[in-house]
Amino acid sequence: MFFLGDLLNKKQTMPTPESALRGRDAPLPTARVHDVNGRPLKGPYPGGLETAYFGMGCFWGAERLFWQTPGVWVTAVGYQGGYTPNPTYPETCTGMTGHAEVVKVVYDPAEVSFADLLKIFWESHDPTQGMRQGNDVGTTYRSTIYATTAEQLDQALASRDAYERELRRAGRGKVTTEIAQAPEFYYAETEHQQYLSKNPGGYCGLRGTGVSCPIPGVAAE
Repeated sequence: MFFLGDLLNKKQTMPTPESALRGRDAPLPTARVHDVNGRPLKGPYPGGLETAYFGMGCFWGAERLFWQTPGVWVTAVGYQGGYTPNPTYPETCTGMTGHAEVVKVVYDPAEVSFADLLKIFWESHDPTQGMRQGNDVGTTYRSTIYATTAEQLDQALASRDAYERELRRAGRGKVTTEIAQAPEFYYAETEHQQYLSKNPGGYCGLRGTGVSCPIPGVAAE
């Protein structure tokens, strides 16, 4: 039991650049097109689209949530926020790459706003759990928002503060979501792309808090 507890503690502690796994120079093989809509995962994307990255625990259910959102053009899953170049899924699960499981969301801001995506993000998982989501424990399952523009970053930070106030009123803890400009994104292996389209009965660990998120500057409907 001591060994198991020690292992879990290590998985919940970010590695240093020196202790992280080495990884590899070549990208992992991955799917070319989206399993649901047939669009190219890696582009080229039509002009006028924007991209943001969200980590909400296991990326299988999170990706389905976003590909079902009107205005989202394409989604992909991968690894972000760590040190190991081109990590594999088993490597990230050790906690020794530093990466979070994330969903790349390419969307049309004329159809769905970043504020809309933030509301979906906050209300669909528990952002107060640190290095875990429910029974999924480890650095790879932490809550993250990685922005690609200064405007996205500002909105994400403001929404975090607004949601934290609501969570505290509901007796919840402090938001632990990591919010930053997007670091390099590494596409996950083919079998993880649109996993719940290929495996409709597969695992989905998404669990919200039941607390509604007010987005600053957006009027309630």
